[in-house]
Amino acid sequence: MMNQLKNSYGSIKEGRKPTKMSTNTKKEEKQHLLDADYQAGGTSVVDMENVASDTDDPFGNRNIEHPTSNFDTMVHLLKGNIGTGILAMPDAFRNAGWVIGLFGTMAMGIICTHCMHILLRCSRELSRRTQIPTLNFSEVVEMAFRTGPEYIQKYASLAKLLVNIFLFITQIGFCCVYFVFVAANLQEVVKHYYVDISVHWYLFILLVPLILLNWVKSLKYLTPASLFASIVTCTGLVITFFYMLQGLPAVSSVNAFSSWGQLPLYFGTAIYAFEGIGVVLPLENNMKNPQDFGGWNGVLNTGMVIVAALYTSVGFFGYLKYGDKANLGSVTLLLPPDEVLAQSVRLMMAIAILLSYSLQFYVPFNIIWPKIKSCFPEDKSRNYAEYITRTVLVFITFIFAVAIPNLGAVISLVGAFSSSALALIFPPLIEIVTFWPDKLNRSWWILGKDLAIVVLGFVGFLVGSYVSILNILYPETTS
Repeated sequence: MMNQLKNSYGSIKEGRKPTKMSTNTKKEEKQHLLDADYQAGGTSVVDMENVASDTDDPFGNRNIEHPTSNFDTMVHLLKGNIGTGILAMPDAFRNAGWVIGLFGTMAMGIICTHCMHILLRCSRELSRRTQIPTLNFSEVVEMAFRTGPEYIQKYASLAKLLVNIFLFITQIGFCCVYFVFVAANLQEVVKHYYVDISVHWYLFILLVPLILLNWVKSLKYLTPASLFASIVTCTGLVITFFYMLQGLPAVSSVNAFSSWGQLPLYFGTAIYAFEGIGVVLPLENNMKNPQDFGGWNGVLNTGMVIVAALYTSVGFFGYLKYGDKANLGSVTLLLPPDEVLAQSVRLMMAIAILLSYSLQFYVPFNIIWPKIKSCFPEDKSRNYAEYITRTVLVFITFIFAVAIPNLGAVISLVGAFSSSALALIFPPLIEIVTFWPDKLNRSWWILGKDLAIVVLGFVGFLVGSYVSILNILYPETTS
C-alpha cells in the first residue's frame, strides 16, 4: 500500500513523460505540441485523439519498478476499504432499520463499485489520449476537462483543485476519526480496570506520539507497522464476530425501518465505510497485470464483493445483537467489559488504527506540501518547514477530535460531506466530460444513469451533512 500511495500522491507530476516515449521522436513531438497547446489555452478533443492515435494500449508505456501481483493488489484493496467504517456499520443499521440497512448497504456497494469502474475506465481512456501512463484521481479530472468540450477546458485547473480539496478534507476527516476511535477504546479499557477520566485526556496523551510517528518521512520505514496493524485488525474482527454471533435474539426484536430523519445518518456512515475510491487508481497503476483489475471477475469486483459482504454482516448481526445500544460509533465499545478477550479486542483495534494513522495522513500532507515546499529554497529551512507542517496537520486533527469526540457523529459527517463527493459525484461527472458528446449521445441511458448517481450523491451530500451537523449540535434530538 505504501508504494501505491507514493505513486499516486507524491510530487506533482505535470509535464511527466513516459520512459518509452523518450525513445520515440514522433510521440515526443506530439507531447511537446500538446503541452504547448495547453499553455496556449487548451486542446480540442480532435487534437487529443490525434495525439493518441499511435497506440490504444493504456498500459504500454508504464515502467513500474516493483509491480504488484493480483493477490498483492487484492490484499491492498481490502486493507484500503476495511478500517473504522466497518466497526460503525451496526450504528448505520440502527439509523436505517435492518431491512433498509441490509438492502441499502448492498445497493450502496454496487453503486460505489460501479463508480470505481467509471473512474478506472476514464483513467485508461485519458491515458490513451495523452500518452501519460499513470494518472491519479485529481489528474484524471484535470485531463478529462482539458480534453473535453472546448467551452469547459478552461475549468480544468479548478476541477483538479476541487478534487484535491475534497481528498484533503476526506483524509483529514479519516485522521480525526482514527484519533477519536483510539481514544474512545483506550478510555473503555482503562475505565474498567483503573479510573474513569474524560476522553479528552486520552486525545491529549495521544497527541505527542502521533506527532512523532508522523515525523517519519518515508512510508517505507512504516511498512512493518502497517503489516502488524493488518494482522491485528483481522484478529480483532474474528473475535468481534465471535461475540456478535452468540445468543442472537429474534429479528423482530429490532426495527425493520427506523425513521426518515435518521436515514441521512445511515447514508453518511455507509458511504464513509465504502469510500475506498481513493486507492483504486494507485493500486491499478502499480499492478504487474493491470488488465486483470477490472472485468466481471477481476480484482476490483472480487475485492468489493468481500468488502460488501463483511460490511453487511457486521452491520446486520451487530444491530441484531445490540439493538439501540449500537449508537457508539464502534461495535468494539459494545463488547462485554468484564471479559479479558473483549478488552483485548479494544486494545488490538486501538493499536491497529493508531499505526494506520500515518497511512491516512500521507495523502493530505502530500497534497499541500509541494506548495509549501516551493516557498523554502534552502534545504535546511525546507527541512524545518516539513516538520512544522506535519506537526500542524496532526494538531488540526487533534483540535477537531477534541471539538467532536462523538465517534459516530464524526464518521457520518465525514462520509456525507466529503466521501459522497469523491465516491458518487465526481466519477459520473468525469465520465460525462470524458466521453461527451461522441459516446454519450448514442447511449442516452449512460447519461441518465450518470446524472441519477450525481443527484443521489448531491442529495446525500446536502441532507447528510445537514443532519450530521444537527446530530453533533443536538445529539439527543437526532438519536
